[in-house]
Amino acid sequence: MKIHYLQHVPFENPGSILEWAKANKAIVTATQLYNDEALPDVNAFDWLVVMGGPMNIYEVDQYPWLKAEKALIKAAIEADKVVIGMCLGSQLIADVIGGKVIQNKQKEIGWFPISFSEKAKASALFAFFPDQPVVFHWHGDTFVELPEAATVIAASAACKKQAFVYQQRVFGFQFHLENTLPIIEDLIKNCGDEMIPGDYVQLPEEVLAHPEYIRQDNHWMAAFLDQLKQLTEEGWI
Repeated sequence: MKIHYLQHVPFENPGSILEWAKANKAIVTATQLYNDEALPDVNAFDWLVVMGGPMNIYEVDQYPWLKAEKALIKAAIEADKVVIGMCLGSQLIADVIGGKVIQNKQKEIGWFPISFSEKAKASALFAFFPDQPVVFHWHGDTFVELPEAATVIAASAACKKQAFVYQQRVFGFQFHLENTLPIIEDLIKNCGDEMIPGDYVQLPEEVLAHPEYIRQDNHWMAAFLDQLKQLTEEGWI
């Protein structure tokens, strides 16, 4: 298995996804877009993982590599690759497939529960999640008006579209299951000015007070990837 990931800023790497890839003997390559590195050919990987970042999908003038990145995501989807987007990554996928990304009514930063749809709970990819799992959020935008081929599978009190599945092999998650403690610490260091207390924005002390949530999220990330690997290898998706 060959996994390629797209990283937008130095402090948001794939975290526990890299640990899972190592345990599964996957070949991992990366494009550090913030260093203007060249994107790979779509045939160079099996899975494409698109990470988060503080920029928005429409800031092409400030981040000109967004245009080429979207083209690669589109090519990967058309080539039936597995594509997984985390936060900004999910919004980039949504834009590529014809959805719309807008500013959410409020920012969502910290540990908040989500709820999966009944359809998602019936899928082996998500059936292991408990009711109302607490996951990590750090986003201000959200995707809306997704195409009919995309199914919204999760919601939270602050954001009604938390995750979607598109054509069985493409997944967008607004929330972060992959973040490790160093990543969260770096997010606070680099983007902490966004943490203005509100109904859905927690302070740094509260975010850092829950190492048990990090361990649980990373466990769920690995369980999802395990199921995804099995289903793709067996030809179910």
